[in-house]
Order: sequence, then structure tokens, then C-alpha cells
Amino acid sequence: MGSMKDQFDDKSQELKNKAKQAMGAKKDQAQEQARQAQQKSKSETDRAQQEAQDRFDQDYDI
Repeated sequence: MGSMKDQFDDKSQELKNKAKQAMGAKKDQAQEQARQAQQKSKSETDRAQQEAQDRFDQDYDI
């Protein structure tokens, strides 16, 4: 059986690995949310530009 120091070292390493995994998951989640926000912003900008162009075209359709 391992010494108490080994047990503490093992537990410490296990907790460290779990923390790294959790940080990685949170980072991935944050990156995905940022990507979705960028896409939403771009699509809203594109839609607003299209609406402005449509209004302009309607104003000059005689």
C-alpha cells in the first residue's frame, strides 16, 4: 500500500486534471457562444442592409 504522501499526491494530480478538463470545457463553451454571437450579429447586419436596400429600391421605383 502506498504512503499517505503518495495518496495525497495522487489525489492532488486527479483534482488538477479535473480542473484542467473543466477549464477546457468552459473555454470551448465560451468560444462556441462567441462564434454564435458573431454569426447572429452578421446575419442581423446583413438583414438590416438588405432592408435598407429594399427601402431605397422602393423609393426609386416609379
